[in-house]
Amino acid sequence: MSLADAQKRTITRADVLSRDAYGEIRKDRRAQVVALKKHRRVAVGPYAMFYFENYETMWMQIHEMLFIEKGGEEQIGEELHAYNPLIPQGRELVATVMFEIDDPVRRARVLGQLGGIEDTLTLKVGDREIHAVSETEVERTRDGKTSSVHFVHFPFTDADVAHFSDPAVPVVLGFSHPDYAHMTILHPDVRQALSRDFA
Repeated sequence: MSLADAQKRTITRADVLSRDAYGEIRKDRRAQVVALKKHRRVAVGPYAMFYFENYETMWMQIHEMLFIEKGGEEQIGEELHAYNPLIPQGRELVATVMFEIDDPVRRARVLGQLGGIEDTLTLKVGDREIHAVSETEVERTRDGKTSSVHFVHFPFTDADVAHFSDPAVPVVLGFSHPDYAHMTILHPDVRQALSRDFA
């Protein structure tokens, strides 16, 4: 498997290496993925970090989980089920959104103010706002408190893809939550990297 496989849409059992085989390439593969992620990471506001996922990042995540936890064949199926939905399918971008706050007291206070923030997340491409769609298996807001981790999809039309790839069209990622109304303009290097996720 190579970085060219970033255009693949599904990780199958046949794509999963044995623990020993992965161990032999782990150092080099991790270095490649660190370089890949450089332009797939976007900060919005003081706490939120977006990690835009693809085949390669999820392939790495699955292998790291298997390598560390040593769960064997049963775990392989579980990891494929968990991470395949985070591979973009050609007309979408997919991101893991993390609220990164080291201090536990501050983290609890901030997350307690951000209930429902996953419903306020948009990617504005030109004049059109694309609303994030959350993964539905796990409830991310409970008792007014949001989770520190969210998994979201941004569904694109063909026109959105064309505009996203046009450097003359501004692209803005942000939240409209009253207690976290932050946004950022996507850097051209980020847009170029994410454009490869489209079919």
